[in-house]
Amino acid sequence: FCAVLLAAGAAAIRARRVELHRRRMVSAFLVSAVFLVCYLVRVALTGTHRFPGAGAVRITYLVLLSTHMVLAAAVPVLAIRALFLGWRRRFDEHRRLVRFAFPIWMYVSVTGVLVYWMLYHLY
Repeated sequence: FCAVLLAAGAAAIRARRVELHRRRMVSAFLVSAVFLVCYLVRVALTGTHRFPGAGAVRITYLVLLSTHMVLAAAVPVLAIRALFLGWRRRFDEHRRLVRFAFPIWMYVSVTGVLVYWMLYHLY
C-alpha cells in the first residue's frame, strides 16, 4: 500500500497538485510507520524466521533481504527530513533530497513485499 501511495504522490506532484501530493506522501509515511511498529512487535513476540529454500533461490532471497534491510534503516531519516523540508516550504532542498530518497523508499516498499512473499509463500 505504501508503494501505491508513493507512486500516487509522485504522480500528483508531476501534475502540480501540491496539496494532493502532500496528503499522499504523509499517508505513505503513516502507513510505513504503522507497518514498522507492527513488524517490530511481531518480531519481539515470535522472533525471526529462517528461509527454507536453497541454492539460487536462497541467494536471491538473501540479496533482496540484505539490500532491503540496509536501505530500510535509512528510510525513516530520509522520509522525516523530506516531510520536514516540504512542510517548511524549503522546496529546493526538498527536491534535492527526494531525488534519491524517493527511489530508496519505493525500493524498500516493493522489496518488503517480495521478501515477505518469498519467506512465507514461496515454499
